[in-house]
Amino acid sequence: MPAAAICRRAKPRGGYGLAVGLAVTFTFFQPYSMPESIYESLGGEQTLRALVDRFYDLMDSEPEAAGIRALHPEDLTESRNKLFWFLVGWSGGPPMYIERFGHPRLRARHLPFPIGESERDQWLWCMNRALAELITDNFARVQLAHNFAQLADFMRNKAG
Repeated sequence: MPAAAICRRAKPRGGYGLAVGLAVTFTFFQPYSMPESIYESLGGEQTLRALVDRFYDLMDSEPEAAGIRALHPEDLTESRNKLFWFLVGWSGGPPMYIERFGHPRLRARHLPFPIGESERDQWLWCMNRALAELITDNFARVQLAHNFAQLADFMRNKAG
């Protein structure tokens, strides 16, 4: 039952089981609706595309990201598209990545690349900077930063 329900006592109705003369009715003072997904709260594909593009622009140009950049192909077009498609579905939008490639199997797909603490931290440096520049909704930005930190840490496959 949604938290928006208010309980109040009704007239006793006789003794049925353990309720013994107590009936409860619920009055709803606002309609119950599912909360927006991160995808919806961000504004959908346009914002996610801008986030991905800024992320890769930073990775491609900033010395702080040289190690993670070296793990990517020279042309980042496919990497940009795959991350964008993944993030759309991951954030609650249409399953674009799954429609093209099946289950993401992120850890398995990243096993050929040595990812340790340094690579994780460089990836997060780029993503957190892109989030700070583009995501104005504080709750969404904090939630995404938290989720990205967990995801990036999960991708580690080497010591250090």
